[in-house]
Amino acid sequence: MNTNHIWKFFRAGGFDQVKLDTGTDLLALDQLDQKLWVALACPTTGLEFDSTTLALIDGDKDGRIRAPELIAAVKWISSLLKNPDDLLKSSPSLPLSSINDATPEGKQLLASACQILSTLKKTADAVSTEDAARVAEKFEETLFNGDGIVPAESAADEPTRSVIKDIIACLGAEPDRSGKPGVRQARVDQFFSEARAYADWWKKAESDPAILPLADGTMVAVAAVKAVKAKVDDYFTRCRLAAFDPRAVGALNREEKEYLAFSAKDLTFAAAEIAAFPLARVEANRSLPLKDGANPAWAGALAAMCQTAVKPLLGDKSSLTETEWSVLLAKFDPFEYWSAGKVGASVEKLGLKRVREILSSPAREKIAALIAEDKKLEPEFTAIASVEKLVRYHRDIYKLCNNFVSFREFYGRKDKAIFQAGTLYLDQRSCDLCLIVEDTGRHALMAGLAGTYLAYCDCVRKATGEKLQIVAAFTAGDSDNLMVGRNGIFYDRKGRDWDATITRIIENPISIRQAFWAPYKKVVRMIEEQVTKRAATADAAATKQLEQSAAAAVNVDPTKPVPPPALPVTPPSTKIDTGTLAAIGLVLTTLLAALGGIFAAIANLPPWKMPLAIVGILLAISIPSMFLAWLKLRKRNLGPILDANGWAVNAKAKINVPFGATLTQVAALPPGSQRDLVDPFAEKRRPWGLYISLALILLLALCWAVGKFDSYLPDKVTSSWVIRGKLPPASAAPAVPAPAAPAK
Repeated sequence: MNTNHIWKFFRAGGFDQVKLDTGTDLLALDQLDQKLWVALACPTTGLEFDSTTLALIDGDKDGRIRAPELIAAVKWISSLLKNPDDLLKSSPSLPLSSINDATPEGKQLLASACQILSTLKKTADAVSTEDAARVAEKFEETLFNGDGIVPAESAADEPTRSVIKDIIACLGAEPDRSGKPGVRQARVDQFFSEARAYADWWKKAESDPAILPLADGTMVAVAAVKAVKAKVDDYFTRCRLAAFDPRAVGALNREEKEYLAFSAKDLTFAAAEIAAFPLARVEANRSLPLKDGANPAWAGALAAMCQTAVKPLLGDKSSLTETEWSVLLAKFDPFEYWSAGKVGASVEKLGLKRVREILSSPAREKIAALIAEDKKLEPEFTAIASVEKLVRYHRDIYKLCNNFVSFREFYGRKDKAIFQAGTLYLDQRSCDLCLIVEDTGRHALMAGLAGTYLAYCDCVRKATGEKLQIVAAFTAGDSDNLMVGRNGIFYDRKGRDWDATITRIIENPISIRQAFWAPYKKVVRMIEEQVTKRAATADAAATKQLEQSAAAAVNVDPTKPVPPPALPVTPPSTKIDTGTLAAIGLVLTTLLAALGGIFAAIANLPPWKMPLAIVGILLAISIPSMFLAWLKLRKRNLGPILDANGWAVNAKAKINVPFGATLTQVAALPPGSQRDLVDPFAEKRRPWGLYISLALILLLALCWAVGKFDSYLPDKVTSSWVIRGKLPPASAAPAVPAPAAPAK
């Protein structure tokens, strides 16, 4: 990208990051190639940053801030300040003299800022975020606050208030800036449109007698007929089948055994088993009895139909033929057709009388006038909101850029980055790189690629019941005492303490020092595991043998003669588990053979080379582990940890060994502390370490002494080679004199 701005960069985390040292740097952000930005997006939640400011920057309200939105915010705030360098101060208050009143918007904001101070009766020459928020809150608490939504309380007369409440009851409320339920113009128009349609729909029915054959009682009659229609149709269908084939009468009326299935129960007329039977006894071409002989479970519904529909339309009848039933249904066909075209259902709950009353009143015009009066204040409130936005950007925009365009605050270590949630104290360490996570499992899938030792913790404040989850990076010390279930204390950025418990661990190397001792710890752990396994097997076998002996003693048959006592014999010696001895012997044999070869080689060295040889042996064992740990430690990357939290990190932000040591502090005694090394409760044990060290020193000294003084032995060559465990060469063998000739 072409740019005329001269940028400055600093190197941290293994890559170049831009320096934002002047307001001109901020103004030119749109010219900085986004490939050089550290991040391209970040979430608006889970950050130690003002959430209101983040919501204002998030233009599309999708919960994420992207590079174009940040650039737009910087451009806007810079255009309203006389000197963009004021942004670098990150001051919580904005001097009125700093506002650029050369533009119409700046002039309006300056006037609004003065109005805010006047409303609060303050004589200060600077406005703060608290000032703007206080005025906005007062403004929001008024009945008219410029949002175009009027609550019922805004109406001066009771009839208008009642109509607003009816609109809310039918179509729902919209909260205004103060949170009060109200209505805006679009919802008022929708209500009156549906009310008019509903009234016209009813007017059509009232003008046609066929639609409402029973006038106001038509709906009740239709409901009564619909309640029994399915059963009546079922009855007449069964009667037709009986006329078709008389053999089906028994099956159509249900068999006797079906009555036996529930006859033993305590029955009521509302029982489901009774209701499932036909409305009446089925016979060929039989009428439906409406009173006597009808199924008792349906007697009430049939009586309601007779009273509301049959009697008014067909006369007082005790039974109903299939033809009369068809005639009855046909009388309600116009009503069904009209009912299918119902409109304005949302206002039906008010009733036709109330709907017509509202339509004939001047409520619509009065509500429209209230909304218009409210909207007159929209510019004033917008100006107050813009002042608050201006002050917040003035305070926060520079800090956000140093945590978005570059990670200057994170790598500078003067202040914590906005994604650092606090500090975890656990296992004599404090971890500064702690992030809040929402889903531990989903976060671990991505964060595991960071090559960092991560511990996920559940944090809780029992006093308030608050809970959260964090992930902490351990970048110094070792992992010997870190395990799931360990407890610590987490301090958030507000200084509040939380009980923290490790729930999940992603293991990776922590330090080179840990890698140095790792091979030896693995050998000791392997020996301990093998010995423990063998001992456990032997203990289980001994326990089983003891249980068998006890069972045999308890189950002795008293009828059998007691065998004579055996002659005293020498008790057998305790049997030692051969497997355990074999394992220990194999390990010791291997170690002794290796040590013997090593000491034999060291004994041939000059005295000044012996310590170097020992150091070399230690390094030969530890260097592979240290090298692998170094390869992994140099690949530690902050990016996956942040990406798993919703960031879009644009660089390989490394956490190398020196920088990692600053993120995790290991416990150390303060300078000048006095330390008493005598532990009165220390275990009393023999100093085997001292004994072994002295034995090794004596062995090395003996090897060296023998090598130096073998020249004083009678057989120099032979003794020297024998002592060193080697056969003398053929050239060094002494000559055997030839036998003397016999005397003559």
